[in-house]
Amino acid sequence: MLQDQVQEAVERAAEHGADAETFDAGRVIIEHVSNSSKEHPLLHLPTIMGIDFSVTKHVLMLWLVAGFVFLVVTLTVRRYLKQDRLVPSGLMNALEAVVEYVRDTIALPNVGKKWVNVWTPLLLTFFVFILCANAIGLIPIFELLGLLDYYVLHTADDSLVKHLLHGGTTATANYNVTAALATITFFSIIIAGTRAHGFVKHWMNLVPHGLSPVLYILLIPIELMGMLVRPFALTMRLAANMTGGHIAILAILSFVFLFAQVAGSWLVGAGVGVFASVPISALLSGLEIIVVLVQAYVFTLLTAVFIGMAIHVHH
Repeated sequence: MLQDQVQEAVERAAEHGADAETFDAGRVIIEHVSNSSKEHPLLHLPTIMGIDFSVTKHVLMLWLVAGFVFLVVTLTVRRYLKQDRLVPSGLMNALEAVVEYVRDTIALPNVGKKWVNVWTPLLLTFFVFILCANAIGLIPIFELLGLLDYYVLHTADDSLVKHLLHGGTTATANYNVTAALATITFFSIIIAGTRAHGFVKHWMNLVPHGLSPVLYILLIPIELMGMLVRPFALTMRLAANMTGGHIAILAILSFVFLFAQVAGSWLVGAGVGVFASVPISALLSGLEIIVVLVQAYVFTLLTAVFIGMAIHVHH
């Protein structure tokens, strides 16, 4: 479906009187992963204190993912509670497996038995939300909508459908989204340490006790920088991994049109597509499925580790 988007870009250029030489792979790739907030907002809202509150495609995807997770989990749990049997089945069985895995494998070893029920809900929310956001980004929903619009709907250039075709679908590829998630982790670390040791004691635990006062001049700034580096690393890791996969796949598919442009023959482009671009893209798509799961796990695990470090202080 990504190939169809590239083809659509070429056809759109042709409609405006351009030839094959005007195909810009970089523009197509950036268009695919961008938020398209300025050029193609879905809903215009006023700018307050320099912040544009317009609804963009990534905001829409956040709402869709949050609504999807809420409805699926709520309806599944309620249907299970209405049943007479205690043994779950179907989707509830899978949901219970995820809950137990996050609780027993991620939360318990890091935060300890005393705090496991306190922090498991947050970690579980992180895991399920990020996993669903990553996975939905791999489904060519809007590419199919683009094909439907191209062949059937024929909507105007300023229609909502046309605006939906611009920008990426993976909300977790947006650094603003991952920064917000990492900010929650940052404050969760402070709250965990404060609840376990008290506010003053938590900040005193940042550095070892009983050292020379001179060393504290060096250690305190280093530890404070470390507190800021943790959420920054979470932000960059998740967004970069989710963006990089889409860029790689679309870049390889762009070889079809680039080679056809250079050779001046569509047969060359078709040959590159059949023997190189499509097989490699299929392999990368399979790798992306693994990345979707791994990145949700890594973000949740590191959050649990950081919270556990605030609770169980070791130097």
